[in-house]
This record gives sequence, C-alpha cells and structure tokens, in this order.
Amino acid sequence: MAPKPTDSQTLGGGGGSPHTEVEDEYEKLVIKMNPPRVTVDNTSDMAATLVKVDSVNKFGSLLEVVQVLTDLKLTIRRAYISSDGEWFMDVFHVVDREGNKIYDGEVIDRIEESLGAKSFSLRSATRSVSIQATAEYTCIELLGQDRPGLLSEIFAVLVNLECNVVGAEVWTHSLRMASVIYLTDESTGTPIEDPDRLNTMKRLLRFVLKGSGDKRSTARTAISEEVTHIERRLHQLMCADRDCALGGSKCSDEEEAEQSETNKTVVTVESCVEKGYTVVNVRCNDRPKLLFDAVCTLTDMEYVVFHGTVIAEGPEAYQEFYIRHLDESPIISEAEGRRLVHSLEAAIERRNTEGIRLELCCEDRFGLLSDVTRIFRENGLSVTHAEVSTRGAQAVNVFYVMDATGGPVESQTIEAVRNKIGEKILHVRDDLKSKSPTKDSGSSSFGNMIRSRSEKFLYNLGLIRSCS
Repeated sequence: MAPKPTDSQTLGGGGGSPHTEVEDEYEKLVIKMNPPRVTVDNTSDMAATLVKVDSVNKFGSLLEVVQVLTDLKLTIRRAYISSDGEWFMDVFHVVDREGNKIYDGEVIDRIEESLGAKSFSLRSATRSVSIQATAEYTCIELLGQDRPGLLSEIFAVLVNLECNVVGAEVWTHSLRMASVIYLTDESTGTPIEDPDRLNTMKRLLRFVLKGSGDKRSTARTAISEEVTHIERRLHQLMCADRDCALGGSKCSDEEEAEQSETNKTVVTVESCVEKGYTVVNVRCNDRPKLLFDAVCTLTDMEYVVFHGTVIAEGPEAYQEFYIRHLDESPIISEAEGRRLVHSLEAAIERRNTEGIRLELCCEDRFGLLSDVTRIFRENGLSVTHAEVSTRGAQAVNVFYVMDATGGPVESQTIEAVRNKIGEKILHVRDDLKSKSPTKDSGSSSFGNMIRSRSEKFLYNLGLIRSCS
C-alpha cells in the first residue's frame, strides 16, 4: 500500500488500539459460532420480496443491512426491526427500481452473499462496509460555502495538477457544499503519492474554497484502500459542519406553519418512559435511500435502534424508531431531542435534489468534468448535486442544476448547454416534482397511527405486554 502523507486523515476509521482489536476478534468468534441467517422469500408477499436477517446483534448491524440493500438499488417499502438483547431480527419488503419483486437469481445471490455469514465475519464494527470494489486511489474531501461556479473551479484545479477524477459525489445544503472525490495520476493511473504534490493540491483547493470568504472551508486528502461509504461520509462531513443549524433566518410561527403545509419534513421525538425508550417519528415524501439516511444519522449520533417500523408504500413515508443511547439510556434533555430532530431533518433534506437533472454518458477522457462544469458556469448554471462515476471506458455522470440565483433554468439555456457539450451525450430530465400540500391530522395523530402498527408488531413478537 502506498505511504500516506503525514497530515492525511484516514477516511474509514481504520486502525485502532489493541483493546479494539481484541473486541473485533471476539465479535468475529461470536459471529462464527452464531452465523447470520439470511432468507429471501418471494411467496409471503404478493407485491414485494421479503429479506429476513437474523444475526448476533452489534452496534451498526442495522446500518450495514440497510446499506447493502440500498447499494443494490433496491427500494424498501416496509421494514420491521427488532434488536433487543444480543440478537436482531429484521424483515424488509423490497422491490427493484421498476417496483417489481426480485426474481433475478444474480441479485438474490448478491443479497445472500453480502449479508451472509462470510461477509459479516469479515466486518469490523469500527468500519463502514461498502459493497463496491475497493481500488487504489487518492481520496479528497472538500467542505465549504457553496456558490455558483465552485465545482468548475475545483475540477479546473485538479486538471491543472494532472489529476484524473474516477469518481465523485457532491452535495449542497443550507448554502454549504461537501464533496468526496477519488483521484488517480493522469499519466500512471495510480494513487498520487508525492507529499509535495498533495500539499500543493490542498493549498490550491483551500484557496478556491475560501474564495467566498469562508473561514471554515477545508480540503483533506488520504490514500486508502478501504474508506467509509461515500454517502455516509458526506452525511458526516455536513453534520460536523452543522448544516442543520444553518440556512437562513428563523421563521415566524405563520411561516413555519405554511412550510409544514407545503410538504415540510416532520420529525418528532417523544419519551416512552414506561418502556425506557425514546420514540422517533419521521414523516416526509418517500424517495430512494430515505431509510439509509435516517439510520445513518442515528448510528453516527451513537443511538441504537431497538425496534422500528417503516412504511413507504405511497407518496409519503412513515418511520418510527424506538432508540436508546449506547449505554441503553433514553434521551432525557429537551436540547438533545431538538438536536436529534434538526439532524434528521437535515439528513433527509440534503438528498432532496432540486433543479433539472442532466445525465452525461460518453467516452471518458481527461479533463471532461472540467470542460462540462465550465460550460455550466459560462451559461449561468449552478450545480446543486452531482454523481460522477466511471464504468470501464465510459463516464456516467449526473448533475442537478439550477439558475445561478437559485431559480428554475430556462429551456433555451439548457439547449445552449446541450449544443456545446453534445445533444447525443447530454440528456435532460426535469426532476422537479409537484409539491402538492399533504393533508394530515397533525404530528400527534401520525405518531399514534404509526405507533399502533409498531406496537402490534412488538406485541406479536412477545416483546411488550399490551399493544393498546
């Protein structure tokens, strides 16, 4: 493995103390003695495939399972979670991207392999697991104040330093930008190892990020073979940047009520003293990866989900989690409850992409991203979200763009951009969804409705005495 720069940071939370290594070995032994059981059932539900996972419980197990299903492009319509004691039992009702049951034998095999005994025995509780193949590259993390043209300037710096971008993801939220970018040397295709070159890269990128006067901007690099799942890392970066506490002036009661009527994400945190839990309810528009975002946030805030129910079979999604701290104590202070509410709201809203979706699929070449984002900037487009990947010799990139002022993009602007980049390789899909008001009887009735279903499930398992 290539040597690391002296000031680089390992992204995956890798190494650890001898005590941690002993704990890891103990966990591996326990899992080996009690291997997880994974069942893929296509007969119990007429509309979805059931994925049942029974295993020894450890902190982060739920996130690992949800992450695997999400990375396999599966949609979770329902989920029932129970992990009291030293064992967890999870049931997920999943469909593919077209809404169909999973009959593809290859996908079923990947589910069983990714969640089975061999896979779990190799995992460390201190690391997040990604099903994507690991490769050698240099990873950079960027965090700063968002502004029009920022992504173009970043890619221009990397081109000038002869760095080839092999993958990236960019998120913006509350006027902040976070990105994780994977690089190789343009001439050799290997990680960038020269400390002087890495230091130059960080210095120039920090200069670009601080161009808007932002003192909190950062640029970090690391050479790693195993890194934190990219989307989990973006959540961590933006949460550490406290984007949940940013985003403008405080709303009045009337403005807040109006936002709630126009499909505002609703998160409530309530005490369940008689059972020793804190109950978290989430209601929002359903979308892909919603459960991953919620569970990722709870896990990184070091909450344990003991029981949960997820229903996402219509335009809205409902989630309820019975949680405690790692020491099994519930949330007591109102301040902590508010912090959890704001963190979950931010985690859900970060991925609510706005703008027009542009899909770029063409033969990959050095400098492609720099050229494309420069054309965006020259035509007054601002990138709010980006996903960059390379599949063999093909570049498969997705950009969400808005007007530089944050408004909708005019059709003639999009056509001008397509003419410059290529109409056959840049495709347009308007991802703006109509946001009609959703009628509901308030967060209290929502909590009662979802809790009745959840408690009935827990009662049937014999985990509570009454579901009334």
